[in-house]
Amino acid sequence: MTKHYKNIDSALIHGGIYGDPLTGSVNVPIYQTSTFEQVELGHPVGNYEYSRTGNPTRAALEALIAELEGGYAGFAFASGLAAITAVLNLFGSGDRILISSNVYGGTYRVLENVFKRFGLRYSICDTTHAETFAQAISPDVKAVLIESPANPLLSVTDIAAIAAIARAHNILTIVDNTFMTPYLQRPIALGADIVVHSATKYLGGHSDLVAGLAVVTTKDLSDRLSYLQNATGGVLAPFDSFLLIRGIRTLGVRMDRHTANAEIIADFLRRHKAVQKVYYPGLTDAQGHDIQTKQARNGGAMISFELKPSHDYRAFFRSVKLIALAESLGGVESLVCHPATMTHAAFPQKIREQIGITDALIRLSVGIESTDDLIADLDQAIQNSEVK
Repeated sequence: MTKHYKNIDSALIHGGIYGDPLTGSVNVPIYQTSTFEQVELGHPVGNYEYSRTGNPTRAALEALIAELEGGYAGFAFASGLAAITAVLNLFGSGDRILISSNVYGGTYRVLENVFKRFGLRYSICDTTHAETFAQAISPDVKAVLIESPANPLLSVTDIAAIAAIARAHNILTIVDNTFMTPYLQRPIALGADIVVHSATKYLGGHSDLVAGLAVVTTKDLSDRLSYLQNATGGVLAPFDSFLLIRGIRTLGVRMDRHTANAEIIADFLRRHKAVQKVYYPGLTDAQGHDIQTKQARNGGAMISFELKPSHDYRAFFRSVKLIALAESLGGVESLVCHPATMTHAAFPQKIREQIGITDALIRLSVGIESTDDLIADLDQAIQNSEVK
């Protein structure tokens, strides 16, 4: 099909498999079926046999994310961790994966408590320094898994630099692009081999589904991941695939509002007398700001910060009213969480302290509400957190 557009803003709406040629519907139908009829043995009516192996609604989503990320093929899973698990299953016993020093706690947990039992090993590495990454490479390293900006300290990795080093050592580069989305950052264009998403977050955008996506760059990786997707079965259901396509259609306008709000909120927090430190790559003095500017549209909409010792972070969480205290991120509503006991509780305390995830760290997913209302809520919560 000829694509009559050039920009990602149009691809979000018209990309992948658009509409339904049978009826003229502008939306892909929800093919809510488990199986497909065959006219005779080995000859299905269409291209599908069983919905775990393939479903038209899921196929439309998979084609869409592959196009948006600029990859060879896309795959949809029942959660972000299911997508990561499938990708990690590309490797075997005796292999080693290098991971960024602060990544989502679930990624650490599945490596430490699941894959480690089967002989797949990992090492934590500071990928923000290319030289440190290069020195960490050993003969058993088969891949590097990067988050940039990383969760929850928003540290920035030069994806192109890491990917170039990895390719020189015949190592795959895997990038978790959840925080940025393809609207703000395209890791494959920077040299990545595989991109993964917790599509639960910005891609869905409305906190009403759980989903994961993976995009690969070659036919070989596509064939291998397709086999694993079917063999292990953690696929995304047709209705959730439909919801995710719908969410992606508004990704551009939502991300523009998310990030515009985040820039205002980050500046407010940086100037607040009770705030000790702000982590946001959109700030000009932030670690990795220059790299972030080079490889992404802007700093995104995730902010982490710490209050001064004169304020109790527990009281802050008790005091927010408009902003919800909850797991997850990327919905239209603003959320705060406590990484040490929520998203990153899987990390042992010693490791959390080593990588800088303190008990005082607060993570904020900036929604699309009025910034005046968000600032008022943050300000009153900070004031109420002061130790009397």
